[in-house]
Amino acid sequence: MPYGSWINDLPTTFFLVVHITAFALGAGFAWLAYKRELSLLGVAFSLFAVAELVYMTYHLDWTVFLFAHTIAEVLDLTAFVLVFAAAVYSTVRRPALEVTRS
Repeated sequence: MPYGSWINDLPTTFFLVVHITAFALGAGFAWLAYKRELSLLGVAFSLFAVAELVYMTYHLDWTVFLFAHTIAEVLDLTAFVLVFAAAVYSTVRRPALEVTRS
């Protein structure tokens, strides 16, 4: 028996609740980011929310495991890169502190 096979004993509703919760968090953070005009973060959190929807397609038996998880992982990776790009962009775009001479 492979390590972690106990996870297969959990009901499908458990996984759906986990993914719906993650989707709600991603959509909420995307909404807040767009509201604050942080479009790069908004796109990142939107991609995360879409990835959670894609994960759910497997648990609903609409797609096969490998297809759903491959697409979702690509979306998650893109979101991850965009979050760091947004952090770097916000840091680089700030004006430099000027040193006052006495």
